[in-house]
Amino acid sequence: MDNRNGKNHHTNGRKDHQHPSDHRSHHEHHHGGDAEHDREHVDEGYRHHQDDHSHGSHDGHQEHSHHGHHDHGDMVNDFKKRFYISLIVTIPILVLSPMIQDLIGVDWRLPGDPYILFALATFVFFYGGWPFITGGISELKEKNPGMMTLIGLAILVAYGYSSLTVFGWEGKDFFWELATLIDIMLLGHWIEMRSVMGASNALEELVKLMPNEAHKLDENGDVTDVQTSELKHDDKVLVKPGEKIPVDGTIFEGNSAIDESMLTGESVPVEKEKGDEVIGGSVNKEGSIKIKVEKTGEDSYLSQVITLVREAQESKSKTQDLTNRAAKWLFYIALAAGFITLFVWLMLGFTFDIALERMVTVMVITCPHALGLAAPLVIAVSTSISAKQGLLIRNRANFEGARKLNAVVFDKTGTLTKGEFGVTNIVPREGCSEDDVLTWAASLEQNSEHPIAAGIVSSANEKGFELKKIEEFESITGKGIEGKIQGEKVNVVSPGYIDNSNMDYDKNQFDKLSGEGKTVVFVLLNDELIGMIALADMVQETAKEAVASLKEKGVESIMLTGDNEKVANWVAKKLDINEVYAEVLPDDKANQVKTIKGKGWEVAMTGDGVNDAPALATADLGIAIGAGTDVAMESADVVLVKSNPNDVVSLMELSGKTYRKMVQNLWWAAGYNIFAIPLAAGVLAPIGIVLSPAVGAVLMSLSTIIVAINAKLLKAS
Repeated sequence: MDNRNGKNHHTNGRKDHQHPSDHRSHHEHHHGGDAEHDREHVDEGYRHHQDDHSHGSHDGHQEHSHHGHHDHGDMVNDFKKRFYISLIVTIPILVLSPMIQDLIGVDWRLPGDPYILFALATFVFFYGGWPFITGGISELKEKNPGMMTLIGLAILVAYGYSSLTVFGWEGKDFFWELATLIDIMLLGHWIEMRSVMGASNALEELVKLMPNEAHKLDENGDVTDVQTSELKHDDKVLVKPGEKIPVDGTIFEGNSAIDESMLTGESVPVEKEKGDEVIGGSVNKEGSIKIKVEKTGEDSYLSQVITLVREAQESKSKTQDLTNRAAKWLFYIALAAGFITLFVWLMLGFTFDIALERMVTVMVITCPHALGLAAPLVIAVSTSISAKQGLLIRNRANFEGARKLNAVVFDKTGTLTKGEFGVTNIVPREGCSEDDVLTWAASLEQNSEHPIAAGIVSSANEKGFELKKIEEFESITGKGIEGKIQGEKVNVVSPGYIDNSNMDYDKNQFDKLSGEGKTVVFVLLNDELIGMIALADMVQETAKEAVASLKEKGVESIMLTGDNEKVANWVAKKLDINEVYAEVLPDDKANQVKTIKGKGWEVAMTGDGVNDAPALATADLGIAIGAGTDVAMESADVVLVKSNPNDVVSLMELSGKTYRKMVQNLWWAAGYNIFAIPLAAGVLAPIGIVLSPAVGAVLMSLSTIIVAINAKLLKAS
């Protein structure tokens, strides 16, 4: 078994200092059998986070859901179906509407057509308008009126008043206005939801990390496969190479390298032996180990991470985006303007019929058709631009805030670095060349599975070296590997092996490399030292550019990592990052983000591992690197598909452009209404100008077309 970087003071084999049990305030779901029970909680907490896609407005729509969160695809299809069916029914409504007939100068009256109109409009009102009515009720319950309440008010008033006119009230009906408003609003919601990925459940992704089954050992050492949820404290479990460790426990037999990078951010697999703790969800890389179960269910490390993510998502304030804020004001304006109009016309001595018609006209006009499309069209365009650039936007409201960021916190492993070893230095002994040292080492390492081996071999391949053929090969536990190549004995070994053999080497050079957090291995040929090779997690070139671009924008870059301090400082120096927090546990990552937010800053967090999930959920904007874990992606607001840190800069720029375009569209949409409300209220009635609903309809269509064209003008660069 190829155990190198484990025991030496300079390496990353920091053992359990990463997560001794007393540190762990991370939380999770209970696995296996309890997962169902847990998902109930999950859904509760998740409801708040659910993608804010239609401006926080689908709360009412959650009636449809089973556990409070609805399958996003179903919702998109639901709006699509409601839109098409309502649109088809709207056509006869328009044809039969006296107002539309007057406008185009025809007379297609039918006997009983008011009743036909009433029946068709009633269908559109209840079928197409239902999401808006339930959504409005939901917003009012939360004392937070928005888009849904505004639409709900307009369609309710239009439907109620028009129905009265059918059954004998003096006045004209607004059925065409009701139907077109519902159609356009359904279209807007459908476009917007379709263009935004659904927020699926981060917490369920976390539960999936735990293996469902474990190989349980009985007193005689016989193995039976049981559900992970059935394991109890002090049970004994066998974990084979390549398998995930099912629960937190302590090794009582065997040793191995354990890959904990997903959970702790530690870039190098950690060597573990008898007496060491292991974490459920980490991967056993090399040898078979037997572990005694220490923590199950809620106490386990992963459980605690899950609870952290849930708490962070619940505490994320329900961001009200731009359209919703505009809708809120228009709702209050509609109510106020409507009642003022009613009272003024009554005080001027007009009949209640006429005053009520004016009031209804004002209230219906205040809900702009164009407002329903102002944001969704910009969102659809910006989402398709961002998708082409490799950015998947999952949470609109937080994406819109990206333009205001003051700091971007980067996780190190896999975000700023490639998460894989590369050779950084080769120090040959006198009389040997760097190429020789690398060729001998890589020829021997080609048989090993170890990450160090992969780094050395890929480095030799990059340089185009031809590797020699191996005749014999074996691992020396805890020391390194040995083999025979072309009749020569070759070893690649750890510093511990060299010290035990009392070999001479350049200690100053070694200490310098170790001080930079690099992993150093020694190459021996026929038991003579021919050189040392230093390896480190390689820095991404694009990360350098990203940090420099952010600096130009006045945005602070901060590194936050679970890896050790030497490694972190070496990477930070290469990237010109001044602020570094190293050896940070997952719950501390979220706290660190809170601390930075405490300065009054808008903070983005960029990460790719399970250990980043709580911090991603806590930050104002969570950005997941696409090559990372599903859990990180599920906790994030934006996913960078290309795993390129430079995209963080593009993201901020696109956010700014999208926001400006939305503001323009809202002015176009609401501007017509602001102008039309006083006319509808009859301000110019004394000089004979009263805005007829037909003219209102033309203006409304114009503002909708302008908004659509303006949205299409949004460009990526």
